[in-house]
Amino acid sequence: MDTGVLWQDFQKLLEDSAREYEQVQKELKEMDILLRQSMAEVDKLTRQNTQLMGKIRQMEANLDSYPPRVIHNTYKQAQAVQMRLFMMRGQMEQLQAKQQGMERYARHLRRLMELGEQLRTKGLPSAPVPKMLTGEMMIRIIEAREKERRALARQMHDGPAQALTNLILQAEICEKLFSRDRAKAREELENLKRAANETFQQVRSFIFNLRPMMLDDLGLIPTLRRYAQEFENKSGIKTLFTLTGKERKLASYLEVILFRAIQELLNNVNKHANASQVQIHIDIADDRVTAIVEDNGIGFDTKVLSPSQSPTIASIQENIQAVGGQLQVQSSLGKGTRVTIEVPLIEEGLPET
Repeated sequence: MDTGVLWQDFQKLLEDSAREYEQVQKELKEMDILLRQSMAEVDKLTRQNTQLMGKIRQMEANLDSYPPRVIHNTYKQAQAVQMRLFMMRGQMEQLQAKQQGMERYARHLRRLMELGEQLRTKGLPSAPVPKMLTGEMMIRIIEAREKERRALARQMHDGPAQALTNLILQAEICEKLFSRDRAKAREELENLKRAANETFQQVRSFIFNLRPMMLDDLGLIPTLRRYAQEFENKSGIKTLFTLTGKERKLASYLEVILFRAIQELLNNVNKHANASQVQIHIDIADDRVTAIVEDNGIGFDTKVLSPSQSPTIASIQENIQAVGGQLQVQSSLGKGTRVTIEVPLIEEGLPET
């Protein structure tokens, strides 16, 4: 392409980026107001829930001292507050995630504009604009994010949402029993407490799978160590984790992509491999990270079934390629499966996930 045309296109991109940056800053201000309001509401609901739970514990200690209507109203009020709190926490987390994404996008735009300013003063470089700044790459990243969000929405519907529906049904059973059979109502309350605790553990697990806070606080390696141990405890599959190279935090988007990839590969092993052992190895070099997940399961014939035909592998491969990496699958019948992921280390350029 002619250098002059390329320069004009790049200047147009910079102008569009400047307008987009201004719009993003406006949306961030609006989002900050919404987030503050959501946080205030969550704090208020948390206090109400604490007070109601204290009152319920007092009632459960001596049910005969409280009129059925008081018990019924207290449980109904607690149920409404907990549902509202659950929804508001979810809304707050969504706003926080969106805010973080927009802030990263704003930093990306600002960096692009700074690069343009440097080019205006120093002239157009001989090398082309880096691929990481192209619209095609941004589209691939956005599509990958949306696929992951749809999958999480399905998990939410099939897991915590269904469990909460069951809790509501149990609460309604208790409500009907209060005025007829207090002994039976007490028994149902015990069942409800057990179910609520199980749901709480399920929601905690879902939140960890959604985005472990350890990933933000400590980084990829400590999070993988913990996840490998939890996977072994839940699946019964011996899970070994090893690391070579210097342990350090990576760019946030790389840590998320690698964690998600290993998470999905382990789920695949648990569901399909019929394995007794799986190994996770991470190698952190100066310019790249290599992740290997290898199991001793039944494997498959790659001549008959291409790895790209697996929805899990295809999804992981798309995400890895979106950040300039590559994925390789080695497998044969009766000899297990080995998946190797290699991604370049880039300090900046791509927006984080």
